[in-house]
This record gives sequence, structure tokens and C-alpha cells, in this order.
Amino acid sequence: MTLLEDAATAAASTRTALDPATVTGWNAAFVADPTAVRAMNAVTRTALDDVAVNRARLVDTRRSMSHRIDDWEATNQKKSGRCWLFAALNLLRNDARRVLKVKNFEFSQNHAMYWDKIERANYFLDDMIELAETDPGDRLPAFLLEQLMGDGGQWNMEVSVFAKHGAVPKELMPETESSSNTGRMNSSLRTQLRLGARMLRAAVARGADAAELQTVKESILADTHRILTIHLGVPPTDFEWQWNDDDKDFHRAGPFTPQTFLAEYTSIDLHDYVCLVDDPRPEHAKGSTLTVAHLGNVVDGDEVVYLNVDIDLMKQIAAQTIVDGEPVWFGCDVAPQMLRTDGVWAADLFDYAGVYGVDLSTTKEERVRFGESAMTHAMLFTGVDLDEDGTARRWRVENSWGTENGDKGFYTMDDSWFDEYMFEVVVRKDRLPAELQSALQTQPLVLPAWDPMGALA
Repeated sequence: MTLLEDAATAAASTRTALDPATVTGWNAAFVADPTAVRAMNAVTRTALDDVAVNRARLVDTRRSMSHRIDDWEATNQKKSGRCWLFAALNLLRNDARRVLKVKNFEFSQNHAMYWDKIERANYFLDDMIELAETDPGDRLPAFLLEQLMGDGGQWNMEVSVFAKHGAVPKELMPETESSSNTGRMNSSLRTQLRLGARMLRAAVARGADAAELQTVKESILADTHRILTIHLGVPPTDFEWQWNDDDKDFHRAGPFTPQTFLAEYTSIDLHDYVCLVDDPRPEHAKGSTLTVAHLGNVVDGDEVVYLNVDIDLMKQIAAQTIVDGEPVWFGCDVAPQMLRTDGVWAADLFDYAGVYGVDLSTTKEERVRFGESAMTHAMLFTGVDLDEDGTARRWRVENSWGTENGDKGFYTMDDSWFDEYMFEVVVRKDRLPAELQSALQTQPLVLPAWDPMGALA
């Protein structure tokens, strides 16, 4: 026998079948337990969250804030995973609103996604060339092939997109059916790019040199471009822009490129920012930098780098940023302990253990290690409620799920939730203590591609 066969035999010898008599005993104990029966009667007729909600916590999580920035409308990513792009463009539009003197303005999220997708295709194909002699069933190529062409991303990835491709007003590259509902487009792109991966692997196998591989790659990218443009439209290259400001004064300017328009109407230098994370695993020291292998979109763009810090410091810097009038981009595990209709998060918002009679308590570290929690969504902090000593009690959040829920699309986060489910905030580097600014110059620890810190918001 091989070692693998020996291991399989040993594992099989420890298996035990489910005993019908044991199940019968469980059933008898269940029906004899009035609490369990009451919970069954409730949950079989009513949604679990409606049964488990902690009403006292819900009522106590009020929407008022001591410091609030937003006076604009929330956006809507619809059936797409573009939250990270929406959150960054919402940060940028806060600056553009001031310059344009308009309350409501949006950059084109479709434009940003278009360039992320085609850049990401190019990045993926370079990975496939690098791994062409690796068995496609090995963990790394299998992971990259499986994760291909999702909508999510990280802060440094969008910085790379905006630095290279700029941004345009939404009216110049508006939403399409596919930008608002990306599933079918992404499926077609995955099929086409996986075919491209096979083509590149075959070219390497027959001894193709670098020039031939580049020719093959460009042919694959041309097909990617065709599919993407059919779904999203042709991005503008040169344009004029005209608008009426909130005083009803008319303005016309240009011509612009997307790069010059972004530079003209925002003063934010995105390279001045850093992504702070709370990685709860003790082997990743606070004050150290982290990155994730093969995580990126723009070749020669910004490396995805996190600075791992204490969560209390994340709170302090984020709160002070809001007090100073600037929103804060952040990433979190959005779904746990969230009441979507009311737009509320709190660590104890739902008492599932009370409904089930089963202890479901875990630590943040345990959730990360065992696949229970990771970054899944990015949004923008637009307010904070501070008590008399400056400690945050609640946070106001601009989501990108439309205006139907919460306070017309703005949500309220109890500070207890921040501790448990927040993973990252983006702040200006000069807000960091001196020792952490120095830490940004250190070589980051490279985590494997499938590490939870590589999850795309």
C-alpha cells in the first residue's frame, strides 16, 4: 500500500455508523423538552431572526450620532459584488461634491469595474503562465481557477485601477443590465479565461518562447475585451463635462480624460492611505505588515499590503478621521448579527443559543481559523457617536444596497460589533503613530493565496 492508501485505511477504521437507537433517544428527549418544542413551533412558522432578535438591543441602537458627515443619497450596487468599488468611489465623491458644489454626484461604478475586470484577466493569465508546469489540481492553480472573475477586491487593488484608468461621471458610463447583475457575465468570462489557461499551458508544453506566449495571451485578452465590452459598453476616453450646481449655476469644462477628470475634481491622493487590519491570529504580530500571494489586479500596480494593528487603534483613528470631516472606507464580515431591514448591527443582536439551547459562542480568532468569518463586504463610515471621554458607542455606515433599509440606506453599527466582525479600515498614513509609520517600510509577511486575509470584500 502507498502512504495515502495507508492513511485512508486508518481513517476508515476509526469511523462509526450513526446508531438508529441513539437517534430514537434524541427524538424522545426532544419531544419531552418543552423549551425545544416551543422553539420548534416558533421557528417552523417564523423566520429564525425574528424569533431570536434581542429587542432591547435593537431599541437601544439609536441612529443619532454626535458626529455625522453624510447629507447625500446612498448608492445601490444591486446584484453585484462591487461594494469595494462603491465604497471607494463614495469616498472620492465626498471630495468631488465639494468641488462641483453639488449634493448628489456619483462616479461611474461601471467604468471602475470594467477596468478592474480586464486588468484582473491580464493578471490571471500571467499567473497561468507562471504556473503552467504545475498540475492544475495542485492547491494554488486550483484555487486561482476556482476564484476567477469574482467582483470583490481590496483597497490597494482599487487604488491601482484609479491611478491607471481614472474615473468618470456616472452619466458618461452608466449602469448596464450586466453591471447591476454580474452573474452571467462573470460566468462567460470564467469559461473564456479557463480556456485561455489551457491554451497557455499547451503553448508552454510545446516549448513556446516568451514572445509567442505574449501573442497567445494578447489573443485571449482580445476575446476578454470583446465579451466585457458587449456587457458593459465602451469606456469614454476624452469628454467634456457640464452640470448645474446646487445654486443652479451652469458649468462646462474639459476636455478631460478619465485621469485628468479625477485629478481635477478630487484632491485626495489615494497613495497617502494605508489599510489597517485586525488579524486576530497571534502568530501574526501587531505592528507588522502582511500581504497575500497572487492577490492583485493591475500588473505593476500597488501591492496589497495590510498593517496589522490593535482594533482599539483602528477605532481611534477612524473616529478622529470622521470628527475631522472625512469618511472612512472599511471592510467587515457583514452578515453575522445584522438586521438588514432596520439597518442595525450589534454583537448580541440575535440570541441563537437561546433559541436552540446550543452553545454557539466562538472567538474572532476561532472564526477566522475555522472558516467561519472573513472580510465579505466594504462600506463607508460617515458618522460616529462619541461619549464624553471620546469613546465610540455607535458608528454610522453608508452601505451600497439602495435606500430601502435602515435610514434610507444608512446603517447603524453598535461598537460591540466592531470588535467582533470588523477586519479593516483605510486611513491616512500620517495619522499613524511614528512606530507604525516606520513599520510600513518593512517587508510584509506573505500569506498563502487562500489565507482568510485574502478574502475579497
